[in-house]
Amino acid sequence: MIVLETPSRFLLQVLLNRIQFLVKGVELDYHLVEFDDVRYHLQATMKDPHHMALSISIPTPPPETVLSGGLPFGAIEAVRGAYGAAMQIVDPAEDGFQLTLKLDLTKLPSNEEARTQLLIKIASLRSVVLGAPLREILKHLASKAVAPDADRLIALTHRPKESFFLIPQPEKVTVVFPMRFRDSIDVVLATSFLQEFMEARRTAGLNNAPPCHYSPSPPLELKGAPAHALNANAGFVSFVIFPRHVEGEKLDRTVWSLSTFHAYVSYHIKCSKSFMHTRMRRRVETLIQALNRAKPEVEKEKKTAQGRSFKRHL
Repeated sequence: MIVLETPSRFLLQVLLNRIQFLVKGVELDYHLVEFDDVRYHLQATMKDPHHMALSISIPTPPPETVLSGGLPFGAIEAVRGAYGAAMQIVDPAEDGFQLTLKLDLTKLPSNEEARTQLLIKIASLRSVVLGAPLREILKHLASKAVAPDADRLIALTHRPKESFFLIPQPEKVTVVFPMRFRDSIDVVLATSFLQEFMEARRTAGLNNAPPCHYSPSPPLELKGAPAHALNANAGFVSFVIFPRHVEGEKLDRTVWSLSTFHAYVSYHIKCSKSFMHTRMRRRVETLIQALNRAKPEVEKEKKTAQGRSFKRHL
C-alpha cells in the first residue's frame, strides 16, 4: 500500500523554484489545500524577494479538543524548534489563519543538501503543527517517563469538527480513530479495507508494527468520550504504541502516519473506486465488441449490367 508523503509536494516545489529563480524576484500568491482540511497561503513580493510569508489554517476543532491560542498545544514550541532562525512567527497571524510564518531565504543553509532538507521540513508544516501534541506524548513514551496526562483521555483534531483520541500510559499509548464517511459506498469500502488492514498485521513482515484492532462499536478506551464522538459509521480503529515504535527516527514517521490515518484510508478508498470503475468500463467495452461481432451482416444490393438492382433470395 502507498504511504502518503510527509511534505506537501506543491508547497515544496514552490519553495525550490523560489530558491532557483530568486534573482528574478517574481511575485507569488498561492492558496492551496491539503487533504481537504489544512489550508495554506504562500506570498512573496517583488519589493522584498528574499522573504516569503506562509500561513496555515488548521481544521475546525470539535469542542472536546484543547487548543492554545487557536493551535494544538505545543505547536509554537515545535515550530521554533524545527525551523530555528530561518522562520519567524508573525503576530498577529493573517486573517482567517491560525499561524503565519515569515521565511528568510538569506538564512537558509549554504550547503545544498542541508538547504533542501530544511525546505522539506518547511513543506511538512502540517506535521509539525498538528502533530505537536502527539509528538510530545510519544516522546514521553520513548523516554519511558510518565506523561503529564497519563491515563486521561486526550482529544486531538485531525479533520474538521472531528477528533481522534489518545490514552497515554507509562508503558504504552493507545490511539483510537472513530472512522466517519459521508458517502454510503465509502462506508462499505472503508469497513472492508479496515478489516483487511487489521488482518495484514498478522503477516510475518509486519510483526514489529504496532498492534491494530478494529471494532464496529466504541472500544472501552473511549469510556467518558462525548456522545457525538462515538458516532462512527465505519467503526473504530485502535493502535497500541510501545516505546520501540517511537525510538529515534521512528518517532516522526509514527507521528505522521497516525495524524494522517484518515487521509490514508480515504486515499485508498478513492483508488479502489477508481480501479473498480476502470474494470467496469473495460468490461462494458468488451461486451459491446462481442455484441458488434454478433450482428448479422447486411447484404448489399447488387446491380446488373443494365443498372438494375436486385437481392438474392435463398
